[in-house]
Amino acid sequence: MCRFMTYLGPELRLERVVSEPEHSLVVQSYQPQEMTSGVVNADGFGLGWYNPQLEPTPCVYTNICPIWGDHNLPGLGHHIAAGCIFANVRSATPGQTVAHTNCQPFAYQRLLFMHNGFIEDFRHSLMRPIRDALRDEYYTAIQGSTDSEHVFALLLQFLHGREYTQPNVLSAMGAVIEQLVRWAAPTRTGLVLNLALTNGEFVVASRFASRSPAPSLYCAFDTAEFPRAGLLASERLFASRAWRMVEEDRLIAFDARLQPECVALRPREVVSRASA
Repeated sequence: MCRFMTYLGPELRLERVVSEPEHSLVVQSYQPQEMTSGVVNADGFGLGWYNPQLEPTPCVYTNICPIWGDHNLPGLGHHIAAGCIFANVRSATPGQTVAHTNCQPFAYQRLLFMHNGFIEDFRHSLMRPIRDALRDEYYTAIQGSTDSEHVFALLLQFLHGREYTQPNVLSAMGAVIEQLVRWAAPTRTGLVLNLALTNGEFVVASRFASRSPAPSLYCAFDTAEFPRAGLLASERLFASRAWRMVEEDRLIAFDARLQPECVALRPREVVSRASA
């Protein structure tokens, strides 16, 4: 498991959302409140952000040390500003190595991706089906060994030939979750798929687990602390009545207009129809 957060809104310093909130990702790395698996998130961390005035593709910074031990973070957080930020603190799934290539977020062209969750016994369950489904460009883009990066590659496969628009990403993310459920069903492989993806202009995320409850996921929009901005977070970053729990089996999407779109996921019904 891990903890993650996303920010989309007016440009601000990274530290404002990554380290300054009372229950920031730094605090969640050593004192998470709502993790259902694991105790701390000390197996590395990563930040992703956009500077569209210079380049449409994102910049990513990762480190394999705990976020609280990185002496570069205060300087980066204070001197870098962005209007779209992804951040993640990692608790490695047993059997997965601690390496830069396994730290999220993952980037491909204009996209950033994060995954909070796991695929049960990944190397012996769904690793091969995922890889067999990939075009060469997405297969060879995989740098690490995590289930998370493979899920991202599968999402890219489902987006192949389509523009990276919010409706297309919503559709593809739902289709990826349905496909993973189909592959997992015969062996009852457990899936935990809280996903998040952005192109710097919108955010699409999911809250799903094959066995309830799914990991927590909250959203907040246009708060007093962050006006004209949208936030998603595994745990609430600060005390506010603005936070709402994203329902299980849901996709949520929003852009700068802050008018969230929620779509129900029904992958279990897909499996039931296929088995009938």
